[in-house]
Amino acid sequence: MQKKGASCLSPSQIESYQGDGALVLRGFFKHDIELLRAGFEKVLQEPSQHGRENVSDGEPGRFFEDYCNWERIPEFRHWIEKSSAAQIAGEATDSEFIQIFHEHILVKEPGTSKETTFHQDLPYYCVDGHKTASFWIPLDPVFEANTLRIVLGSHRWPKLIRPTRWLTNEPWYKTEDDFMEMPVINESDFEILAPQLDLGDAVLFNFKTVHGAPGNETPHRRRAFSARFLGDDVRYVKRGGATSPPFDGIGLSHNEKMRKDWFPVLWSRGQTL
Repeated sequence: MQKKGASCLSPSQIESYQGDGALVLRGFFKHDIELLRAGFEKVLQEPSQHGRENVSDGEPGRFFEDYCNWERIPEFRHWIEKSSAAQIAGEATDSEFIQIFHEHILVKEPGTSKETTFHQDLPYYCVDGHKTASFWIPLDPVFEANTLRIVLGSHRWPKLIRPTRWLTNEPWYKTEDDFMEMPVINESDFEILAPQLDLGDAVLFNFKTVHGAPGNETPHRRRAFSARFLGDDVRYVKRGGATSPPFDGIGLSHNEKMRKDWFPVLWSRGQTL
């Protein structure tokens, strides 16, 4: 488990993260790109049962995702356990400790028109809480045409957005009463962050922060590695259906703390946990 060393983030960065629900990190992971690329290719060669194609027959390109592979992919495990990511998450969320939730890979091959529709991650998950942190690390340079788009301040919206299935746009759960519909996202009504990112840069954002991405109609791949971390206020929640990831057999009751054997504590402010 990581122990607190020198601070990774400045007070102004922490304030920005908590106020905006997102933060661009420049150059933090420039030495990790080849490691993460190697792990990424291993997953592409041998996807898990969670691997999913998001392009329908007849649509151009390929949009593939997979998750929950960090325990079987040494490169991902090494980054999750040894990088500064958990400490950054702890500082950004002002948590006493940080647990790993899961990792996620996404690739949009050249000529892919399929968009990632605007959404929040939290409604898909079996967790609730405000102290959350998700890293989006491009493994190829990204530009305005294919970068992540973040709706700043959306982590403070009063209700969660109704989750849908990306391939079909069908509702994720049978019971939808607890959710609101996604408003039309445009630059005249919302402040949208759409950063150009170099290798080693990342975007950090809250699980409640609305985000999406265009297709990738450039001639280059757009690979991205994500890792999601849980802060000290996060609890298990029953959503009324299978979540994504499903975490079958977790054995928790509603509002219980997350299991540390399934979701190890990676960083703390110094106390023994």
